Amino acid sequence: MDKLGVVTTFVHNIVVYNIPLLYGTVGEIVVEKSGSLNLGVEGIMAVGAIFGYIVGCYANSLGVGILVSFLAGALCGLLFALLTVSLQANQNITGLTLTTFGLGVYFFVGNGVKAVSWPAMNDYANIKEGFSDLAIPGLSQLPVVGRGLFDHNIMVYLAVAIALLMWCYLNRTAPGLRLRAVGENPGAADSVGINVKRYKYIHICLGCGIMGIGGYYMGLNMSGSFNSSCWINGYGWIAVALVIFANWNPALAILGTFVFGFFNTLRVSGSSLAAAFPDTLGWLAAVPTQLYQALPFLITAIVLVATSVRKREGSGLPASLGLNYFREER
Repeated sequence: MDKLGVVTTFVHNIVVYNIPLLYGTVGEIVVEKSGSLNLGVEGIMAVGAIFGYIVGCYANSLGVGILVSFLAGALCGLLFALLTVSLQANQNITGLTLTTFGLGVYFFVGNGVKAVSWPAMNDYANIKEGFSDLAIPGLSQLPVVGRGLFDHNIMVYLAVAIALLMWCYLNRTAPGLRLRAVGENPGAADSVGINVKRYKYIHICLGCGIMGIGGYYMGLNMSGSFNSSCWINGYGWIAVALVIFANWNPALAILGTFVFGFFNTLRVSGSSLAAAFPDTLGWLAAVPTQLYQALPFLITAIVLVATSVRKREGSGLPASLGLNYFREER
């Protein structure tokens, strides 16, 4: 057995199966930096997935699918912003409602299209070829990590690029610094002339649009196979926890995705590692499959407990997160 190949495949699968978490996490970080807590990541990713996939297939264009998934997610963000920023609705309840709404839209639209003619991904050459792996010259030839980290489809590279761009935006640009001011103290930001409502609307829509692209990726990664279970399958909830794990830092979200992805990938690759390294990892074969499936959520719970007792100092948590801002009360 090629032990090196098994490890390379394991590293490769960590990225393949878990890059949607990066989209969801970075999108939620952008939203939360505006001071808004959106628990509707699961539903928003589902909406982006179903519309991006269907329209992308009919247009036979990966680019169109990405654009539509972004716009679908952004429209969900617009709805969230309207309810919480303009109408001062409770953010927690609104986010949970968006999850229910998004999953309902996913199954309503998906079952409706399936009843007529479901678009199979393999029937659309531009989608299939656009989602195929694209090796980075030189780096992809490195042992173990070469194919594992540098031989992926374009949407993997796009996710990493978005994470790094959002980090630069938040930390190195004037609009990003103003956004952070809005999330920390909207009253103070308003007093120096920053349009708090505009910043919230724009960045809620932007963050939710990024989440929508993550949902589209999941649909493509499952070859567009529509059945009784949702493509998102709880990833939206894990993304919410990953925001805390990454300390509201888009760049650290890349590392957080890899850590969470490691445990999630054990579910599909644990037996292969056990067979390749029986002396050291043979015990993995004895671990029940159900435990592998629960691991990401168990890790999520542990992260939430650990961070709840962590001191505020050094945390990227926006001070006004989850609090509605009413200008007349400042």
